[in-house]
This record gives sequence, C-alpha cells and structure tokens, in this order.
Amino acid sequence: MSQDSLFGTADPLSGDHSDPSGNAGEFFKVTPGAPLAARMRPRTLDEVVGQQHLLGAGRPLRRLVEGSGEASVILYGPPGTGKTTIASLISATTGQRFVGLSALNSGVKQVREVIDRARRDLIDGHRTVLFIDEVHRFSKTQQDALLAAVENRTVLLVAATTENPSFSVVAPLLSRSLLLQLESLDDDDIRNLLGRALHDERGLAERVTIDEEALDQLVLLAGGDARRALTYLEAAAEAVEDGAEISIETVRENINRAVLRYDRDGDQHYDVTSAFIKSIRGSDVDAALHYLARMIEAGEDPRFIARRLVVHASEDIGMADPTALQTAVAAAHAVQFIGMPEGRLALSQATIHLATAPKSPAVINAIGAATADVQAGKAGPVPAHLRDGHYEGAKKMGNAVGYKFPHDDPRGVVTQRYIPEGLDDAVYYRPTEHGGEKRIASYLGRLRRIVRGRG
Repeated sequence: MSQDSLFGTADPLSGDHSDPSGNAGEFFKVTPGAPLAARMRPRTLDEVVGQQHLLGAGRPLRRLVEGSGEASVILYGPPGTGKTTIASLISATTGQRFVGLSALNSGVKQVREVIDRARRDLIDGHRTVLFIDEVHRFSKTQQDALLAAVENRTVLLVAATTENPSFSVVAPLLSRSLLLQLESLDDDDIRNLLGRALHDERGLAERVTIDEEALDQLVLLAGGDARRALTYLEAAAEAVEDGAEISIETVRENINRAVLRYDRDGDQHYDVTSAFIKSIRGSDVDAALHYLARMIEAGEDPRFIARRLVVHASEDIGMADPTALQTAVAAAHAVQFIGMPEGRLALSQATIHLATAPKSPAVINAIGAATADVQAGKAGPVPAHLRDGHYEGAKKMGNAVGYKFPHDDPRGVVTQRYIPEGLDDAVYYRPTEHGGEKRIASYLGRLRRIVRGRG
C-alpha cells in the first residue's frame, strides 16, 4: 500500500469506511500512537501549508472544502502534498455521507455498491462524498463505472493520484471533474510544518529541540514532501533523550540519504527521463549528469538509460559527430557486460560525450521527410536499372540493364537515376553547419548535381 493510502481491506460500506453522520470524523481519526505525520494532519484550512494557488479566496478547492462547491475533483500531485488532507477537510465540511475507497483493494463490484447506496440516500436528501485514493490504479472498466454517478452528481467524487491524469484517468471522467494540481511544498512551508510539529501537543510537544543546521538538513531531505519531513523528524527525535537537542549528526546518523521521488512506472520516470534528454540536447553537461545520477540512484534499469542515449545519439547529434553513436552503443554493451555499479561510468562517459557534442536534427528530419513522402503515396517503381539482376530471366525483363558502376568513374560518382519517378526534386537530408556536418554540407550540393545530371 502506498504512503498516501489510508484504507485497509475491509468492505468499503462497513463502518471503517463510511460515516453516515456526514463528518467522517471516525474515518480520519488517529490514535495517540499513530505516526507523527498522521497526528499532525491539518484539522482546518488554517492549518494547511502550501497550495495557496488552489486554496485562495474564491478558488474552487476552497469552496469545496468550505462546503459550497458542487463539482467533483481530481487531486493530482506528488506524495506528501496534502491530497488526503484535503479529502479529510472536504469530508468534515460537506455534511454528507462519506465513503472512502482505495484502488488497491476495491473492484467494480465495490464501486457499484457504493453508487447504488448513494442513489438510495440521495432520494432521502443525503449526498455521498466518495473519496478514491490512487485512482490511477483503477482500470478503465472501474473508472467507467463512476461516470454516470459523477455526471448526475449522485456522488461528489474526490479522487487522488500521484500520476498524470492525462495518462492514467479516462478522458470521460476527466471531462466531468475539475483537475487540480498540487505542488511540492517549498522550503518555508516545510520549515513551518516542522516547527509546528515540534511544539504542538499532537506532535512532539516540545519534548526535544533542534538546531538550525539540523533543521536545514531536514528541509533539504524532505524534498517538498510534508510526510517525509515529519517522518524524518520523528526518526531523529526518537534517537535523542527527552529535553535533548537534535543535531546535524543526529540527522545524518538516523537518515542515511534522501529518498528520491522517482516512480519507475509513473510520472517522475517520464519527467526525469525527459529532463535528461533535453539537458543533453541543450548541451548542459552538468544538468545531464544530475538527472543521470537521479535515475541511477532511484534504481532505473541501466539498459533503459543506455537505449535512450543510443536513440539520442542519432536523433539530436547524428552526422554532426558520428562517433557519438559509437560511444552510446559502446556504453550499452558495457552496461550489459559489466553490470552495475561500474556500468554507471560508461553511462556517464556517453552522457558527457553526447552533451558536449555538436548538435544536429538533420538525421531525424531526413527520415521524417522521406517517410512523409512514402506515406503520401510518393513511392514510384524502382528504376529498372537498379533492380536485382541475379536471377535467370532478369535481363529479359530489363532489370539491372544499363546500370552504371560508380567506381568506374574517377570521381566515384556518376550521373544516374536512383530516386523513383516523381521525386526528382526531393531533398531530405539537409546538413547543418555544426561539427562534422559542416564538411558534408560543403560538397553535398555538388554531389547531388552530378548524380541528377544538373552540373
């Protein structure tokens, strides 16, 4: 179960998951022995840190939390940004029945049971607030089961996801809901949260103190994740006596390293990979190495990284530096041969080579232009003199007759039709003036004129 999940495996209609009284207080109730992050969950809007772009006066999410909003919402954002907290605040203010489902352990049957009961309750004037955690894990069929109930407002849906809904939520459900993106908390938000946890009776109740350097380190390690910040603070506090001060050494000894926010199957996978490639394309070698390190530290498959480098070598460098592809392929082979962690050296070398190489999109543009012509039907017969002549009867059909062997000409090139009829003016490869392509550009025009008999 993910860190965002609040729900166990009980029946979604049991007392553990619904609150007919409408405030869902028991649903979100935490015990004194609960983790610090659970104990410090905001009870009112005033206690929420961050997300002011959504919770400002008059904003849809604030109206919903205050009980006046009518539209279903999908809350999208990284872990620890307040999705579950906002759901709890909505449940406490709507005055309606509350039901929570987790996509990890609820199927179509459970969804339909909730909706059927919601319809009956609506007849009696009671609307149901349906909170779905990790909605991106719902199948298309499960999500489709929600559509009519959301469109008819049989339920007020509050769905939470850490994945980009554009990829993980079906379009009809997206169109029926407000999509609200939560952002990672900034350093001041995290510092405020940690200070509150140190002093609040629900938190550490001033049992310990913390020096500024240690606090700065916790803020850094949190990476904008409120839950992570409170979890790390709790771990550090457990390591010292009552009345003692948490020092930077305490933090370092009890929190080995920052846990990278990176889901190999999710949004961060694509975002970090995209940033990696774009940094190489932009010739920022330091940024490229940073994202490479993030992928390696997060346990990304090194073969995936190597494949991206091989693709990039042709896509964004190509003939401007033909050795870039050689380096990328060599790195891929090296990773297969020696494995990790040593394979990271080959990946790093390839990353540095590609980031510092001259760039050209001429290769991908060339094959793209040629493909476009083929797809447009510009694919005439292969000229007869170019056809295969290595079989009996070929010459009688005119195949391979009249072919001129370029090596017989001292220039190594002859005037001869190679391209099919109708494409005489086709020019697909257009070299840049970058790197090795500058040399190619200096003679390619003359080469084309000779081949096509124009000079």
